[in-house]
Amino acid sequence: MPTTKKESIQFGIMMCFGMVLVMTIYNFYLNGIIGNITIVGAILEFVLAFIIAFVLDLFVFGPNAKKIAFKIINKQTSKIWIVLTISTCMVIGMAFFMSIYGLLVTNFHHGWDVYSILTDYVSIFSNNILFAWPLQILIIGPLVRYIFETFMVNRETSI
Repeated sequence: MPTTKKESIQFGIMMCFGMVLVMTIYNFYLNGIIGNITIVGAILEFVLAFIIAFVLDLFVFGPNAKKIAFKIINKQTSKIWIVLTISTCMVIGMAFFMSIYGLLVTNFHHGWDVYSILTDYVSIFSNNILFAWPLQILIIGPLVRYIFETFMVNRETSI
């Protein structure tokens, strides 16, 4: 886990990249956009989502998820429970706000229906949280932590 501001930024970039990449493809699939969007359009949507997610991670949810997690559990709890609690707090917050972004993108591609904004948001949020939480806990989180601990932390301490 990151211990310095530099490590937090590196870790956040890797985590956001992995989560945003997979979640972007997932949402393209859900919205029937795959095959209808250009490569440039897909890359632009990914980059915009990555920037938004990274800013939210760095300034809003990263610091606050840790504060909330340590109000739920204490620092002497086993590392796995600390990671799971922080990850869960992050996923809930990120899914909540990134689903707003998803609602905007969906309506951009399919047109606006003012009467269904709330139900559309609830549907998008539900789909995102149900996919993002296991993705974070089982795949992206462990992969990024492994890469980070193997290549980033060890390289800096050996120099």
